[in-house]
Amino acid sequence: MTRTYTITLKNCAFFARHGLHEAEEVLGQRFFVDAELEVAPSRPLSDDRMESTVDYGVAFKEIEAIVTGRRHFLIEALAQEIATSLCTRFPQVKRAKISVRKPSAPIAGVLDYVQVTVDHAV
Repeated sequence: MTRTYTITLKNCAFFARHGLHEAEEVLGQRFFVDAELEVAPSRPLSDDRMESTVDYGVAFKEIEAIVTGRRHFLIEALAQEIATSLCTRFPQVKRAKISVRKPSAPIAGVLDYVQVTVDHAV
């Protein structure tokens, strides 16, 4: 039986209102999330059954609900909430590595984005 494998949801995009500044709450912006989930299957993968794994459509909806839900001042806290929630929602997830990118960070300078990554293990 497979010990663990990884499911990756890459570049999930959402419009939300996170950040410290009032303008960030008023205007909002796009946020991008990568989720790397280390999964220990509950049954052999050869069974070819959804019950063996994580439904990544449901995982996407869980991420979306958190990102578009309540405002976070720190994207670090947002990433941590996503990681914790995915590990709680799906007992097969033994580790969740979550990256949150904020392309329109209010910084006096030129950059593509600010990104934070949290690594949460059960």
